Amino acid sequence: MKYLPISNTLFIKNRAKFTAQMKPKSIAIFNSNDIFNTGADSTLPFEQHRDIFYLSGADQEESILLLFPDALNKKHREILFLKETNEHIAIWEGEKYSKEQATKVSGIKTIYWLQEFKKVFFDLMTEAETIYFNTNEHYRQSNEIETREDRFIKQCKKEFPAHKWEKSNQILQQIRGVKEPEEIELMQTACNITEKGFRRILPFVKPGIMEYEIEAEFIHEFIKNRSKGFAYTPIIASGFNACVLHYIENNKVCNDGDLLLLDVGAEYANYSSDMTRTIPVNGKFTNRQKAIYNAVLRVKNEATKMLTPGTYWAEYHKEVGKLMTSELLGLGLIDKTDVKNENPDWPAYKKYFMHGTSHHLGLDTHDYGPLKTPMKANMVFTVEPGIYIPEERIGIRIEDDVVIQNQGAPVNLMKNIPIEVEEIEDLMNS
Repeated sequence: MKYLPISNTLFIKNRAKFTAQMKPKSIAIFNSNDIFNTGADSTLPFEQHRDIFYLSGADQEESILLLFPDALNKKHREILFLKETNEHIAIWEGEKYSKEQATKVSGIKTIYWLQEFKKVFFDLMTEAETIYFNTNEHYRQSNEIETREDRFIKQCKKEFPAHKWEKSNQILQQIRGVKEPEEIELMQTACNITEKGFRRILPFVKPGIMEYEIEAEFIHEFIKNRSKGFAYTPIIASGFNACVLHYIENNKVCNDGDLLLLDVGAEYANYSSDMTRTIPVNGKFTNRQKAIYNAVLRVKNEATKMLTPGTYWAEYHKEVGKLMTSELLGLGLIDKTDVKNENPDWPAYKKYFMHGTSHHLGLDTHDYGPLKTPMKANMVFTVEPGIYIPEERIGIRIEDDVVIQNQGAPVNLMKNIPIEVEEIEDLMNS
């Protein structure tokens, strides 16, 4: 791992929050992600399953976390199972956790090698009545690959048909949505790295440069600052490409007079940042581009103020829609007749602003967190309004990451990243 060590007090707190909501005599199991093959003997870089990382800090393949608060033997109330290392693995793959290192990382005292899991698990299941399965129930999930968790659940149902089942996800949605101070600090580090990348590219961008050259500058700065790279596939979209919401080809030339939309964020210690800025390729906004940009910025600033405890996500988006409607009227993109005759399910503003404004941010870019209950302090949300006008080759989105406070306006983790027209122009021409 490139990131600096994280105090295990974070993971101890996270486990305590989870086990406090478990039913009596229940076990919860969390598996690492698989390593995915790309053909022949090649694999993708390992990415740890966010849930086992959240609860243990274990950032290694083939790990299993077992939580059993009511185990008769106290040492079996928290167990981390790890792949046993050896001299051959150390030479070919590098160092893996020792039992002592795993305890230091996680705060879990009982560490077993993976080959002991089946025996220990069977013994503990004779004491348990319920098992918590870790299913992915994120509202945007679309996984078609059978995961390590999926295989475990199938096998467990077959071997222990008399046990009751519960879902870990309902607990995780609640507790992962509200961040601990240590998590916010890690996310601030990710945002700071993103800022360094953005400041690096501002004087670098010129007409004739390729989108992928800009992507390369970001990744250079990210890795140099202990990030393993992008928190998500970056969008480097010039001209008309900025009107394609998930444009990721990043292979076109940046032309004089066009805008460049940058939806880019660094990860740090598996935590995400998520930034969008839109800049002029030639270093100078036209009057029309500036007017639209400032309209989006006003919506972002006003929308940010709405993110307070007690706010409902769905109602918040309706209010943001009203802000955007007003701005689009001012820009002449819609008129009062459009608004009067709009479809309530697809309001007039949706022609130019068709996506949501905010989502939870954390270990995942679209993080776990409740969306049907009131917002709480220390939830972290993006704020990302945009206006997209394909006929004018203009796509503008502006995005910051903010932390809801008990009182007052949210704290902006990206407050130091240039955002005003004048500052962007000055830095691009310095």
